Amino acid sequence: MANSILHKANTRGDANHGWLHSKHSFSFANYYNPERMHFGVLRVLNDDIVAGGQGFGLHPHDNMEIISIPLQGDLEHKDSMNNITVIRNGDIQVMSAGTGIYHSEYNKNKEDEVRFLQIWVFPNKKNVMPRYDQITLKTEDRHNKLCQVLSPYPNDEGVWIYQNAWFHLGNFDADVSTEYHFKSKDNGLYVFNLHGDMMVNEQRLSSRDGYGIWDISSVTITANSQAEFLLMEVPMTL
Repeated sequence: MANSILHKANTRGDANHGWLHSKHSFSFANYYNPERMHFGVLRVLNDDIVAGGQGFGLHPHDNMEIISIPLQGDLEHKDSMNNITVIRNGDIQVMSAGTGIYHSEYNKNKEDEVRFLQIWVFPNKKNVMPRYDQITLKTEDRHNKLCQVLSPYPNDEGVWIYQNAWFHLGNFDADVSTEYHFKSKDNGLYVFNLHGDMMVNEQRLSSRDGYGIWDISSVTITANSQAEFLLMEVPMTL
């Protein structure tokens, strides 16, 4: 029998630093909830808003797969691997921190805010050579269908990470439905609804709700209204 967990949008950790307003689906920084430490290897899902001209100063990471998905605005990235890039809605960025990297992220615009998802996944290989990648996705590829944006394979669709994980984005019109079949029987699926109203099997999700389900081989996803969402299939054991 399938197991599941529901994280309603208003139950997330809320950190408002003025320049940064972040909602934490899992324990992060000053938000600590022992029942919400991670979902399998999915360690962090932060829903961030960065004020104009503000950002995260240079800081370190190691042995973590870090994925950024911009939702609005322009986020400038600099790192110790000499990458200087800007990521925008439609892009996806990935870093394997491995043996250690430093990076900074700033809102490139002085007036407009930046919104993005910051996602951390525990890797299945430690102390790898740090790496960076960024791609631009076609928004039409997720209209009424699932678009793979991340996998474990360098030559597959989307970016790749050191983990047996697959991410998909969907932007469905009302009443569109599809089946999602798990890639691995050891994996669970965490669904994060960006906006709209949708169903995962019999569970209804509103905007910014999160829903994890495991011990099941497939789920039915249905949009009740126009809905945009992120599917994260990840191993359930660390």
